[in-house]
Amino acid sequence: MGNQLVWSKRYDIGIDMIDKEHRKLFRILNKLFDIGPQEEKSQWVCKEAVKYFKDHAIKHFKDEEQYMISIDYAGFEMHRRIHENFRKITLPALERELELTGYSENAMEHFLGVCAGWLIGHTLTGDQAIVSGEAIKLWENLLPEEEQAEMGQAVLSQLRGMFQLDARLISNCYGGEKFGEGIYYRLVYDTGEGKNWEFLLVLEERLIINTIGSMVAVKAQTVNVILMDIARYTARQFVEHIKGHFPALAQADVKAEQLLNYEQFQKVFEKHSPQFSLLFDTGKGYFAYCMAAGDMLLNEFGGLAVTENTMAKVEQYLDQNKAEKMAASQKKKVLIVDDSDFMLKTMAMLLGDDYETLTVTSGLSAFRSITLDRPDLVLLDYEMPVCNGSQILEMIRAEKEFEDIPVIFLTSRVDRESVKKVVGLKPQGYLSKSLTPEMIKQEIGRFFEKGSLVNAP
Repeated sequence: MGNQLVWSKRYDIGIDMIDKEHRKLFRILNKLFDIGPQEEKSQWVCKEAVKYFKDHAIKHFKDEEQYMISIDYAGFEMHRRIHENFRKITLPALERELELTGYSENAMEHFLGVCAGWLIGHTLTGDQAIVSGEAIKLWENLLPEEEQAEMGQAVLSQLRGMFQLDARLISNCYGGEKFGEGIYYRLVYDTGEGKNWEFLLVLEERLIINTIGSMVAVKAQTVNVILMDIARYTARQFVEHIKGHFPALAQADVKAEQLLNYEQFQKVFEKHSPQFSLLFDTGKGYFAYCMAAGDMLLNEFGGLAVTENTMAKVEQYLDQNKAEKMAASQKKKVLIVDDSDFMLKTMAMLLGDDYETLTVTSGLSAFRSITLDRPDLVLLDYEMPVCNGSQILEMIRAEKEFEDIPVIFLTSRVDRESVKKVVGLKPQGYLSKSLTPEMIKQEIGRFFEKGSLVNAP
């Protein structure tokens, strides 16, 4: 197939047993890359090679988990859950696709792309965390796996019953990343005990058009008021059905119903680490289901309270959405990656008027965000814990689909030796955090105008 994974010392985490298994998994994938469609008995060869990779990956997970137990690693449970998500969800889905297509070349390329991306990303983030001793906190409040599986099946069943969609679960640890143009719907229930239960549904616009739009014979290229109102009530019924799985909500009343823009959705998502955070590919658009229970929050967005004039609110929401989309379509999209919330907010405020900005706090989130919503530029903090800027850049460059995405480093170190290291990684340039905000903005504008920075390598 022509592609190859190139091993780098950056993948070594300093634990001999784990490093050897990583190299072996790389070699197995490279053998699969070498299998051409014209090779005699290629289906049998592919099938055996896929099985060989799967067996070694599962064995590696067990060995790695035994090592984490032996050193009393604080992040063991979360790390194991990430392994299980890949083993129980991702690999079986890929295998089904291979079987259904007779191990076609496209299906093999899909299998290899997903596995290579997962292996590179997890090695440079999750596995590096073992060495640093830092637990992975992104999904620390997710409920046990049995409950995740039960909820996943409940959502799949509801999607099938309501929309006749044969959806598949992509991940049970959706990180709140943006995917295309979406509608963000929030329902808040009050149990009367000082606690809120929040349900967040994210529906890609094309999903609404392809399902509800076809049901009511509405011919529209974008979501209009009629579709939005139908979608809102349909989503409400969806949540009412799902909440039946939670006895604590039997007598709970709706406190607020809101339509959020993406920035508001992010703020809500970050305030409560979700107990469920599921992402589905329905075949007609993405769908995310998130649920969190926590202390009372103020209804800070006002939004679409159920006692208000909802029709007027829907029209207002869609008008704002349309204006934002039109403005965004004329703006370049910039992904900002930094572990400092202060830096993320500062950069988003600085660039928000001229660019569509996305913000993430880790390398894994950056990789997922790039996959779901490709940016025109990545502004990447060079000094980050667990997975630093150079490793994230290598993750991006390792994927053929993303290798041409421009990356500019943000760095607080401008001594000669540090700059030499940054330049050696061949980004499109680097910017010192010590520059004034106006100078940073000017440099980014110059990059989009000319394709390079003054200090580009």
